[in-house]
Amino acid sequence: MELTEEQRKRIEENRQKAILLRQEKSKFRAHTSQKPVVSQKVDQDNIITVTVAGQSYVDTEAGFLLNKDDLSDTNKQVSLAPEPNPILLKSEQPNCLECNQEFGISFLMTNFDHPVCDRCKEKFGKEKFDLITKTEAKKEYLLKDCDIDLRTPPLKFILGKNPHNSRWGEMKLYLILQVEKRALEVWGSEEEVERQIELRHEKQKASKLKMYKKKLKDLRKSTRSSLYTKVTKASHEHVFDSEIYNEKEDNYERTCITCGFHEIFEKM
Repeated sequence: MELTEEQRKRIEENRQKAILLRQEKSKFRAHTSQKPVVSQKVDQDNIITVTVAGQSYVDTEAGFLLNKDDLSDTNKQVSLAPEPNPILLKSEQPNCLECNQEFGISFLMTNFDHPVCDRCKEKFGKEKFDLITKTEAKKEYLLKDCDIDLRTPPLKFILGKNPHNSRWGEMKLYLILQVEKRALEVWGSEEEVERQIELRHEKQKASKLKMYKKKLKDLRKSTRSSLYTKVTKASHEHVFDSEIYNEKEDNYERTCITCGFHEIFEKM
């Protein structure tokens, strides 16, 4: 069956991808013994599927890779919209920010537009290229949803399973380097970010202290109420001297001039 012009273009485009992937795979193996960026598996129909940076292709065993859509229906309209990654032309390949070497495709470039090769990502690992959830980004860097999703350019993310329960919704994971940069854009400087974080901590401490004092005050009221019921059933009526206000404890005290009964109380 004769291929359409669009399919020929798509096949040629995928052939270029396969060449580039073989080059990157050989470079990666030469520099590290870590798990390669390219993985493949064979299904029940003996179809070889190659996965690269989250994108799956079918290995035709003829020197190039195809999407499954290219094999399923020759009359199907093929979309030729260019993909931002990988970079195919040698002249357009970026230099890694860490090792300054040219590379064509990487996890960080594909998912976050951050020009760092997979070799350097494996080398530095979580020390430099850790991921952070949206909740953590908002809490630790005092960012709002609009700072992350609406401010230009919106921060890129990948989806990951919730480690607490796989049945819960997927989490958005952001590159912590880009989150830190966005925090600087919002607050102006590292010092201001630290100052705002310290202010929030102080507010949280003050709120906890206020809640603690309220609970203690309620406990004192209930305790004194029970004591008052037992003590004030005396044989005479108390005659108190002047009330004394304790500003520190926010309460009052008075003493009966007849029997010496001393009472501490609060006014509502």
